[in-house]
Amino acid sequence: MRCAWVCVLVFGSVALMPAQSWSIGNDQISRRVVFDARGLHTDSLQLRATGTEYVRGRAEEFSFQAGTRQFSGNSGWLVQSARRSENSGAQILAIELKDKQNAFGVTVHYAVYAGEPAIRQWLTITNTAGRLQTLTHLAFTRLNASPCEPHDCVLTGGYGTIPRELFMTGRVSDAAIFLRSVRTGEGMAVINEAPGYLKRTEMGEGWGTGLSVMYDTDLFPFARSLAPGETFESARSSIVFFKDGAGLLDPHWAIPGYMSRIVMRRGPDFKPAWLYNTWEPFERRINESLVNELTPIAARMKFDVFTIDDGWQPRYGENEINRTSFPSGVDAVAAKLKAQGVRLGLWVPLAAIGVDTADYKAHPEWACLDARQRPKITMTASGPSGLMCLASGYREFALKRISDLIAKYQLAYVKVDLTTVFNAYGEEPGCHAEGHFHRSWAESLDRIYEGLEYIGRKLHEEHPDVLVDYTFELWGEKHLIDAALLGVADLDWLSNVEDRDPKSAGPRQARMLLYQRAASIPVETMLIGNLHADTAPFEERLAVAFGSGPVLLGDLRKLSAEQQQWWGEQVAWYRTLRARASLLDSFFPLGAWQQPGSGAWDGFVRLSRESDGMVAIFRNTATEAEVKLVAPGSATYRARSVFENKDLGTVTSAQLSSGWQIPLDAHRSVTIIELHRVQQRSQ
Repeated sequence: MRCAWVCVLVFGSVALMPAQSWSIGNDQISRRVVFDARGLHTDSLQLRATGTEYVRGRAEEFSFQAGTRQFSGNSGWLVQSARRSENSGAQILAIELKDKQNAFGVTVHYAVYAGEPAIRQWLTITNTAGRLQTLTHLAFTRLNASPCEPHDCVLTGGYGTIPRELFMTGRVSDAAIFLRSVRTGEGMAVINEAPGYLKRTEMGEGWGTGLSVMYDTDLFPFARSLAPGETFESARSSIVFFKDGAGLLDPHWAIPGYMSRIVMRRGPDFKPAWLYNTWEPFERRINESLVNELTPIAARMKFDVFTIDDGWQPRYGENEINRTSFPSGVDAVAAKLKAQGVRLGLWVPLAAIGVDTADYKAHPEWACLDARQRPKITMTASGPSGLMCLASGYREFALKRISDLIAKYQLAYVKVDLTTVFNAYGEEPGCHAEGHFHRSWAESLDRIYEGLEYIGRKLHEEHPDVLVDYTFELWGEKHLIDAALLGVADLDWLSNVEDRDPKSAGPRQARMLLYQRAASIPVETMLIGNLHADTAPFEERLAVAFGSGPVLLGDLRKLSAEQQQWWGEQVAWYRTLRARASLLDSFFPLGAWQQPGSGAWDGFVRLSRESDGMVAIFRNTATEAEVKLVAPGSATYRARSVFENKDLGTVTSAQLSSGWQIPLDAHRSVTIIELHRVQQRSQ
């Protein structure tokens, strides 16, 4: 802590009071926070590699509203303490403030992580008044910071890839917003870790350099009531710094690497499982006979998990088995899969359950109610289903039901699906019922997401080896994945791309989803359904799986023995590569990646910081591709064409930086190249 002196006018005279300051940082970044007569603010934020000062003026550090009173870092606070601690590799500074009117205590938390060019911030807010209070308009980070003056700045929203105006409001699908200097290529990624529709990120306040990372205030308004003595912990924000072309500070390394090492629940040691899913073409017609036919084929194709999607149960919301379709039960199916070296996965609905189920009949008071106080009904593949509120006692019943299912069948993967807080296809959000954990409709929005987070964390505690998939429908928006989901689930079934024949949207649209999100989301958390393993060209489906969370559907019986063997060989190659290389370290989209089409080529590169990597090129109509990216310094790779098993010589990081020309085989739609690191020194 550092002290200085500032002048304060007290009853017409000038008095001196000490200003306090605290610094937090690592070898990558530094931040200095000051408390003075005007309150708490950040007066310095620097990227050490460049020495650039990001702070452009004073901002409030945080803000919220309670009733008619506004609170911010500039409000009347007293500093109670400033504590430093270490937790799971994070260095944390916690500055505890007390409101002079004794309404709230606020602790502002800052965290940095070894080797990461990033800083994280969040709040804990305690109601110290003797009455119930409700928080609204909560910004857990407010800064006046930028890598450049406004006339030199460009901004990309979405997941950091969609050009936007400087003065913008980021919402549900703006999981990360990148602000960069057009002169220097230096910038920062602002990552709002609030879940789903609760996100709101204000950038460029008044076309200036201010930013607020916050909860939504209007379309999906945040509200949180606190009883006397109760404490609320906000979502987190992360700011990750980068510089284009500057080695591992390049954004293709810095941001996905940080997200995989720090934000993603399983961290950098995660290894993806190859998933087969029965939804298409079998849908709810799946049965024991079909599974028995598909099982040995899935084993030959080297799938790790065979997932029975919807159809194994007669009613949503119960673990009873559909004995008409599965006369021997699911446990018999699991045993046959295990004998073939494959684990079982199951699809399960969470909040959408049958109105004739035991839980719905016993506790109708847990149902979501609409604005007219009528039970909400949602349409599903099995017909209309009741929608239960996860901000009620129902969440414990739902948790137990899924936990029991995992334990009974020793599941390796569970796909948790369907509507919760908001239907991705358009239904009224939230819950208007009384007697739940929420005291208002607005508060139900936050509390239902909290229910999702609670269930995700508990499932991980009870079954740490099971992969939990929270689908886009569960999280509330088409194609949605964000930092909050990564913290409470392992995977996200991101989309349902049509792929029943070669003319379908298929791999090209799947690649667009992948490329637009890979700038800020660890790609192996994204399950991009519904690509079919039996739809040609197979290489395109395979290569999408190489670049994302590997999941495939389709009628495997249509594949010949030779085709099944080919699939098995490719999956085995990838599994071997992935076992030795941390491919979540980076992702480089290539070519016409912003809008893959039938003309220009597109593709991607995935590299480990210390080990190997791979290149995937989708040829379309091109004859040659130029691979250009930032590889680890002084690296040399032995290149091999995987499909042809052909040695392509060596390529260095310098060649990759200037552009590596690759001829494309006119007889193949995809080129896959393995890059084996033969020189290990990294920068």
